[in-house]
Amino acid sequence: MNIIARSMALFTAACLATTGVAHSAQAVLISTEQAQAVQAVQGAGASDRTQLHAALDREDLVAALQERGVSVEQLRARVDALTDAEAAQLVAQIDAAPAGASIIGTLFTVFIVLLVTDILGFTKVFPFTRAVR
Repeated sequence: MNIIARSMALFTAACLATTGVAHSAQAVLISTEQAQAVQAVQGAGASDRTQLHAALDREDLVAALQERGVSVEQLRARVDALTDAEAAQLVAQIDAAPAGASIIGTLFTVFIVLLVTDILGFTKVFPFTRAVR
């Protein structure tokens, strides 16, 4: 995945995930099996947070955040405030984000630009076009 795309996805998702979501807690008794399941999930959440913090250690991301007026310390605090599920969802979104524009889209855009310039008479790239000039 492209570093810039991944960084921007991390920044965007972190900002969106921490926009004032309040959580309430309730105390209930749970079984040993439920406690083990929670510990397994918490271990995954900790590794997700570690991955998010590792991304915040990159110099290119820090520079991009500072250009936009975002403090890395504030973003670290927001990552720490994420629930395990939110951290896992954020990491999944980052991993699933495309690395950039597809090559087919880029080639199609170049083709259309050259076709239009051929029709307008500015270039002569394609033999099947006639200039309007």
